[in-house]
Amino acid sequence: MTWLLLSEIVYVLILIMVCLRIIYDTRSHVKTLAYLLLVVFVPFFGIFFYFSFGINYQKRKIYTKKLVQDTDLSKKLQNDILQYSMDTLAQSPELQNAKELAVLLFRDIKSPLTGNNKVKVLINGENKFPEVIEVLRNAKNHIHIEYYIYEDDQIGQALEEVLIQKAKEGVQVRFIYDDFGSRSIRRKLVPRLRKAGVKAFPFHKIIFLLFANRLNYRNHRKIIVVDGKIAFVGGINISDRYINEPGDGKKVFWRDTHLRIDGPGVHYLQYLFLGDWNFCAQKKLQPTMEFFPPIGSFPVKGRQVVQIAASGPDSDLPTVLFSMIQAINLATDEILITTPYFIPGETMLNALIIAALGGVSVKLLVPGKSDSRLVNAAAKSYYDELLEAGVEIYLYKKGFVHAKTLVSDDKIAIVGTANMDFRSFDLNFEVNAMVYSKETAEELRKVFYEDIKDAEKIDSVAWKERPKYRQFLEKIARLLSPLL
Repeated sequence: MTWLLLSEIVYVLILIMVCLRIIYDTRSHVKTLAYLLLVVFVPFFGIFFYFSFGINYQKRKIYTKKLVQDTDLSKKLQNDILQYSMDTLAQSPELQNAKELAVLLFRDIKSPLTGNNKVKVLINGENKFPEVIEVLRNAKNHIHIEYYIYEDDQIGQALEEVLIQKAKEGVQVRFIYDDFGSRSIRRKLVPRLRKAGVKAFPFHKIIFLLFANRLNYRNHRKIIVVDGKIAFVGGINISDRYINEPGDGKKVFWRDTHLRIDGPGVHYLQYLFLGDWNFCAQKKLQPTMEFFPPIGSFPVKGRQVVQIAASGPDSDLPTVLFSMIQAINLATDEILITTPYFIPGETMLNALIIAALGGVSVKLLVPGKSDSRLVNAAAKSYYDELLEAGVEIYLYKKGFVHAKTLVSDDKIAIVGTANMDFRSFDLNFEVNAMVYSKETAEELRKVFYEDIKDAEKIDSVAWKERPKYRQFLEKIARLLSPLL
């Protein structure tokens, strides 16, 4: 009995210390409450779960995006970027109604506002991959690739063949893959690449003792940069599932969106890649002219203004979340959102409700059937409040919609890797391209309205009348949503 009593006292003391740590360390009050409930009501396992998944070890500076160590040089570069951004702002009439977003991104992460870009919208893998292969084949100096999912399938091997050929030609090929998302390529494809001269590293090699935490903080970015002048970014990973073959009725139709960027908008994507590379490869690549060609050297002269939003568990602020909320707040007419995973949290939820109540037409396109029942149930728990505010919600029926896009009026178009959920806003390394262009916004608007032709609009009256047990289960799932 004495040992039992002592064990209980020790456990209670440990529980109190863990609770204090949760309160002190966790930024989100919603997640704080979720972890507190878990450790208190699920003995032992709750504490194990928190230390495995809840602690943000990235904050301990094991990862840094800082490329320039020299303080004076860093200040000069920041001043040059600021001047260039202000000149772009002054010379772009389309930016006058979106300057708050541009200033936010510069002040937060020093993301430059770049003009004279050519932006091409690529719908689905069958349109993206031929374009990617062509650009890779024409690479002269370097190829930088960073992906969450890369699979050893038909398209994965096709890209592998190009990368190996370019490496043999003397092109520097660097490849970052997420060790969880791309786990299928560890044993065969990666060794083949390395043997051929491609430098390939996992972003966070999963080690057993650190398995859970490294699994939790994933590199969800999808970036390709070629010669510092052309880049690709968006939602499409490297996998056959993203390619829709004509007449293949057995395969799920995969609806996704990507961008090709030609111009100085590539610079910040290059910056992100080099920072990630220096972390995972333990190298110290520094900014050079070959990585960051002078603005005047770009052969393509487009009209779009581009800025990049990026954040992750190492960030001081949730930049991706803030930039999306600012884009929503700037809308005066229409907001069109496509996302495969919708667990917005209170801040994003309130932004959408305020916009709808203020007379802005808000439309949300989500999958009719998700690949995660728990996530799908948690998402549905938010629909009641949105429908009451006047938000139109569409369930995609043709297949699985995996695109991550937001269009704010005819002035801002956002395409990237970030879902509208806790994981993308707080746990994953993400990147979005902000295109300040009426042309691109109108193109994505047309794509959205084509997509909802294959979707079912939720009837708010019928939605309220769905079975009570379903509503209860959805609310339970919502309680767990900060931990998903």
